[in-house]
Amino acid sequence: MIFLYILLAAIVIVFATSLVCFLKIFYTSRREKWPEYPVPMGEIYEPHHEQMIEWIKYARALPHREVSIRSFDGLKLSGTYYEFEKGAPIDILFHGYHGSAEQDLSGGVYRCQRLGHNVLIVDHRAAGKSEGHVITFGIHESRDAAAWVQYVVENIDPNAKILLGGISMGAATVMMASAMELPENVKGTVADCGYTSAKDIIKKVIRDMHLPDNLLYPFVRLGARLFGGFDPDANSPIASMPNCRVPVIFFHGDTDAFVPQSMSEENYAACASPKHLVITPGAGHGLCFPVDVDTYVKEIEEFFEVFLK
Repeated sequence: MIFLYILLAAIVIVFATSLVCFLKIFYTSRREKWPEYPVPMGEIYEPHHEQMIEWIKYARALPHREVSIRSFDGLKLSGTYYEFEKGAPIDILFHGYHGSAEQDLSGGVYRCQRLGHNVLIVDHRAAGKSEGHVITFGIHESRDAAAWVQYVVENIDPNAKILLGGISMGAATVMMASAMELPENVKGTVADCGYTSAKDIIKKVIRDMHLPDNLLYPFVRLGARLFGGFDPDANSPIASMPNCRVPVIFFHGDTDAFVPQSMSEENYAACASPKHLVITPGAGHGLCFPVDVDTYVKEIEEFFEVFLK
């Protein structure tokens, strides 16, 4: 009888710990109200808030249209399409963890305008205007990215030359998507400050909290499987890069305290397709573009020039 009580207590502890990990890491409640100008919070972002707000105002003022698709598991996913020139390349951009398209990608709209590209900015599942409550660190989001590619080909331009782009979790998303069987329209990928795997970045954050990552991560994974319906170890950027089908340009800031620069270096080393790595001096997480706009645009333009012909 005592053994049964101990076993029951152990099961309850495992279940409860896994649930807490799931709620802390993968689950998000829907925001009913956003700030007038949503910008990332934190000391490293404050010097760039004015510029970020200007990019949001700029994007809002441009002609655009709201678009949507259904995900493989039935969620309505939302995006915003900006057309600067018919027949121009189309960038499909994906934001970071707990971000939104407008918050993280309004600067990307400006970047694409400078490049002469059209652009579709996407709210991930469980973010912005899209449905859902579970963030999967790119596992399901990469399948959503493939669906957005199909949407562009079928509904916007069947001959479009497409670049996939993402920041942080968005970069992980497009790296994983780049190893899938995508239409030949997809000509390349822009991966900005992406991590090597969900496991690596989650364990890194656990260590930053001065908690035992090797002890807690099995509960994190179990929580995702039990309550989120996915396995965070099912795929990863570092596992996808040896099978990458398109050229990739990697960006990372050398003062990124959240996703270490070494993760982009590892992804770059593993990438089997044409590739280029750009390290931006003085840029924190997700700040390569705001820190050096001109270089960022120039590097993309020069790297993809031959592939977009």
